[in-house]
Amino acid sequence: MKIRVLVAEDHETVRQGLKLLIGEQPDMEVVAEAGDGAAAVQHVEALAPDVAVLDIAMPGMNGLAATRDIREHSPKTRVVALTRHTDAAYVKELLAAGASGYVLKQSASAELLQAIRAAARGGQHLDANLAARSAAGMLPRRGDRSGPLITDRERQVLQLMALGHSNKDIANTLDVAVKTVEVHKSNAMRKLGLTGRIDVIRYASLQGWLREP
Repeated sequence: MKIRVLVAEDHETVRQGLKLLIGEQPDMEVVAEAGDGAAAVQHVEALAPDVAVLDIAMPGMNGLAATRDIREHSPKTRVVALTRHTDAAYVKELLAAGASGYVLKQSASAELLQAIRAAARGGQHLDANLAARSAAGMLPRRGDRSGPLITDRERQVLQLMALGHSNKDIANTLDVAVKTVEVHKSNAMRKLGLTGRIDVIRYASLQGWLREP
């Protein structure tokens, strides 16, 4: 039987390219397509595809939120995340959410096809460009839900930082010392593998934090 695949990507040209690539494989067929995470979740619930290929940066419900929803309500459907982001925080979040594959858009198309086949077998595939970091223990194994990556207070600090607040503003908002804010920010960025404000903003966008708490 062919692997039944859902393709979710908000850029239509890219989505059509993915459909052609997957549809040309003798062991695969595209059973549905979606332009955002909410539509992807609806298609999964209706069609129960074997694998859902999800772009991470989609409008509305993004790929991370869609992955969590699919794995919770449609666990038979495996998820392969497709993105340009190489940030360790992105990989950790998607794997912790239950994704079976993480593939970079800039990699060869063979990476995506390998990931789809591995996911359909119940396995895991991490893009070759990230595999060395995984082998070094920088990334968790699929389904690792030992706990949240950062604490609630660290999350609050990162969210306010991403929204453009200074350390002093954050300290006043949370009623803590500036030094405490600096410690929380440093710890959170270290845990998530973030190296600067741009990384923090990207991560906040992934989590849907870019609105005032």
